[in-house]
Amino acid sequence: MSKGSEILLKLEEVWDAAVKKIIGLILLLLAAVSVFWVSQGWYQKQEARQKESMLLYGNVEIRRVHLGFRVAGRIDAIFCEEGDRIPKGTVIAKLDQKPYLDNLAVAEAQVKQAEANCERFENGTRPQEIEQAKAVLEECRANLKFMEAELERAEKLIKRNAVTKYEYETSLSQRDVAAARKKHAEETLRLLEEGFRKEEVAAAKAQLAEAKGNRDKMQTALNDTELISPNDGVLLTRVEEPGAVVQTGQTIVTLSLKDAVWIYVYVPEPDIGKVPEGMKAEIMTDSNRNKIYTGQVGFISPEAEFTPKNVETPKLRTDLVYRVRIIADAPDDGLRQGMPVTVRLYYSR
Repeated sequence: MSKGSEILLKLEEVWDAAVKKIIGLILLLLAAVSVFWVSQGWYQKQEARQKESMLLYGNVEIRRVHLGFRVAGRIDAIFCEEGDRIPKGTVIAKLDQKPYLDNLAVAEAQVKQAEANCERFENGTRPQEIEQAKAVLEECRANLKFMEAELERAEKLIKRNAVTKYEYETSLSQRDVAAARKKHAEETLRLLEEGFRKEEVAAAKAQLAEAKGNRDKMQTALNDTELISPNDGVLLTRVEEPGAVVQTGQTIVTLSLKDAVWIYVYVPEPDIGKVPEGMKAEIMTDSNRNKIYTGQVGFISPEAEFTPKNVETPKLRTDLVYRVRIIADAPDDGLRQGMPVTVRLYYSR
């Protein structure tokens, strides 16, 4: 190859390298311009986003409940410790059930007695009882007949002074007693043949209903010896311990419920008209700034007040505000009782 050809080949290689560098610079410039415009758009969106929103500060509130028994007694056992997660329906504690089991047994016996009595009234008189009453009546009739004969004999004898007046009066009294017994036997038989009155049957049924009601009451009292969690939650405190004798309604444990978590924020009076119920919100905590919770406005106080001390700023100390409750959509352990949070409300959402 000639020297001129070598020079020409080198010039072509230099030219190709220069073209590649120029193209690379152009692509780099285009990328930089794209990044610039994207960032400009992002900043503009953020500025617009901030103009469409309101930044507020508040604290997390979690519903809690103080649980106690509906009956009095001695605590037999507490099955949960502080900090335990308690599913709904879990038995948290139990009273000594012996007194309530005894009361229920007595109530059951009273029901059986009332049922037997009611059945007796509904079935009426047994044939054997009627036959027995007839036999008693026949006996009374025979006795009366005998006493009448004795009185008749005494009347004849007293006319002849064969018996004393005392003996005659004794015969007369015995005849009257026999007549009264016969009448009583007749009435007894008549009542047995007629059966029980409707009022007596109704009274027996009422006594049975009362006995069953008392049994249900004793069963309810027995059921109330178990303290059951009304909802999912976390056990905050154990106020009492096994062995303690507690009264009705006395607090045994405190449960933090998981079904409702909200944040109270305070909206300045000039901006309250921009905050309707149902307005969307973002909730941010200081402990995890990368996680954003969603929520919505659930309640707006109808009364104005001054900003509370725990959320006030120098600017807001003398301003009137309205308390607004933000309900978290999907709370977790990242939102804890009393935790300070930042809330952003979006006007256009």
